[in-house]
Amino acid sequence: MTSDTTQRSASFQLILDTTEQLVKEKGCRQTTLQDIIDRTGLSKGAIYHYVSGKDELFGLILKSKAEQMNERFQAAVAGTVGPDAVPPIQTITQGMIANTDKNDVGSKIFIYLLSQNENPKIAEMLTDLYNFSLRMATSWLEVGQKAGAIPPDIDANRAAAIFMTFTYGIRVQNVIAGDMHQALQADEVFRVIFRSLL
Repeated sequence: MTSDTTQRSASFQLILDTTEQLVKEKGCRQTTLQDIIDRTGLSKGAIYHYVSGKDELFGLILKSKAEQMNERFQAAVAGTVGPDAVPPIQTITQGMIANTDKNDVGSKIFIYLLSQNENPKIAEMLTDLYNFSLRMATSWLEVGQKAGAIPPDIDANRAAAIFMTFTYGIRVQNVIAGDMHQALQADEVFRVIFRSLL
């Protein structure tokens, strides 16, 4: 027998997964709450129990992706012996590259929300997401400093802000340039990040 909390969590995860799949298939603008209702089989009330609209749902998908990246980073750190910065930085790099691909759902949602930034609710959501991601990246650098893999004199907050700028820039470049440029490879991004930290 499942508890109400477990059932609610399963329903919410179904909503997130379904929305992500619909964005892959249709894009952000063409995905509607009615599509989500039809695909999940949940009622409109069940959807509105979790979110006020599809834009909030899109923001929660981006936050979920950031949390997943954090889990991968923590696993890489746990598996690292001694002050070796390579595995955690490779994990961050792989996540950055995957999240900046113009066909990635996260990139599609990010660009869509960015285009709606004049809406105060969306602007607040993007600011909250940025601050969440900045705190997460800062904590990664602090973990590296405590382990002795990253020099202690590096300002973790400033370095995290630079990485955020780098990541956002790659996302926008990949959308605007399309196939006109050669996409950055994970090893190129890794070298830039690694050199900047050591």
